[in-house]
Amino acid sequence: MSERDLLLHVRIRRVLEARIRSGQWGPGTRIPTEVQLCEEFGVSRITVQRALRDLADAGLIVRFRRRGSFVAQAIGQHNLLRFTGLLIQGAEMHGDHRVVAAQVLPARAARLRLPGVPDDEAVVQMERQKLNAAGKVINTELHVLPFRLAPDLLDQPLEPLTTHAYLRDRGVELVRSRLYVEPYAVGQDEAELFGLAPGTPVFRWTRETWTRRGEIAELLEEIVTPGSERFYVETDLSGSSDRR
Repeated sequence: MSERDLLLHVRIRRVLEARIRSGQWGPGTRIPTEVQLCEEFGVSRITVQRALRDLADAGLIVRFRRRGSFVAQAIGQHNLLRFTGLLIQGAEMHGDHRVVAAQVLPARAARLRLPGVPDDEAVVQMERQKLNAAGKVINTELHVLPFRLAPDLLDQPLEPLTTHAYLRDRGVELVRSRLYVEPYAVGQDEAELFGLAPGTPVFRWTRETWTRRGEIAELLEEIVTPGSERFYVETDLSGSSDRR
């Protein structure tokens, strides 16, 4: 997909998401067909399909073969397994990113220390902010990866980039990801960024991702604010059995 197509897909997704979150399209509303959306926005079908797929991944719509797409009954719910899932394509959470900073620096200077990585080894550090449909910052992200695993990361379009997908595309075999969830009180700078009072309780998520060789592939810290979003964990128990 070209950079122009990517920008169009993001613009369309924003418009459709705003219609859902504003209540213009309530739960159960049938979304216009792909052909209708192509005509409305003057884009190709593949661009529309990408926007709809992102909305479905975010849990905002549900899609049925031959029936079309409909606004989901429950808005703003996210399965935490997406955040750790190594086999999932696409963003872990919906919304746009704003890149604050991205650079290569020695491991000793990074804001997060990668286990087992020497102080003088080069790492890539990327700071981003996650925005809701209204453009408000709802969380912050800090990624640190070994440079040897991500030598061309800074050459990629960083706003839509999903690090797990990027590493897999480079042939890095990811086998384990662990997510820590902790309470956290925002400081003065974070409070101003989020529009909260200093000391407001939020969540700090820390995700460690490891390769098959037992090397750390990425350390990610995310500050997640309270709000309309709800997070859950859902697993399929249909194949389970009672073993004694």
